[in-house]
Amino acid sequence: MARYIPPVQSKLGQIIDVIVLVVLSVGALFVPLWLGLAGSAKLPVPVENPTWESLGQNEVMVAQWNKLGFADAASAHDIITARYDYSFSWMALAVMVIVIIGYFVMMIRLSDKEYREVIAEKFGEK
Repeated sequence: MARYIPPVQSKLGQIIDVIVLVVLSVGALFVPLWLGLAGSAKLPVPVENPTWESLGQNEVMVAQWNKLGFADAASAHDIITARYDYSFSWMALAVMVIVIIGYFVMMIRLSDKEYREVIAEKFGEK
């Protein structure tokens, strides 16, 4: 039986593969942020004329806020009162499911095609 020798990929093909993988990786990380789908958006609870006491901060906490550059309660108000937005989007869930299932089907079809090509190269057509 002949020893299998896989096809050789050109340097340009390798460079294009690396660029595509980097673009896909960066896209997978940043597109959800740009679309506002990640990070569980925080919504500040408004407090009129905020003071450190009305925001529930003690002296130690105030000292730490001051070290971070927040001189008064008004400047730290939005950070302290921010609450997570636990809203749920069925549309976003549906899109995610469609994308995952589509990717799975695409990978099965491509793998099947490549698997059959390798078998045909190795053992010949039936």
